[in-house]
Amino acid sequence: MRVVDTSAWIEWFLDSATGRSLDAEWPERDKCIVPTIVQLELTKWLTREVSEDAADLVIALTQKCIVAPLDTTIALRAAAVARDSKLATADAIVYATALERGAGLLTCDAHFNGLRGVVYRAKGTEFT
Repeated sequence: MRVVDTSAWIEWFLDSATGRSLDAEWPERDKCIVPTIVQLELTKWLTREVSEDAADLVIALTQKCIVAPLDTTIALRAAAVARDSKLATADAIVYATALERGAGLLTCDAHFNGLRGVVYRAKGTEFT
């Protein structure tokens, strides 16, 4: 099981070198967890940068994965994560979702680098 962060989805959508380097790490749909906060961030970014149609397509794809809504348990864990790891609220929710689900986290955001269970790929790099 693996949570896929917004940054990884964006790199995948852009078909960047970084996005392509994530292929080996990307979970199958039945093992891919998408927090609802990631759906919000994706919709916001895609609508602004690409189009509403692109946002609709990517969100439809995320709905074929395991969608993890923000509930009280994750919210409380995210508060602790934010305090202990100095993550912003949305990032703390993403990481807390991974922790609560016993899953790893796939990301291209440097502030997650070094946290337990994180697979990090820097933006603008290509891994072979």
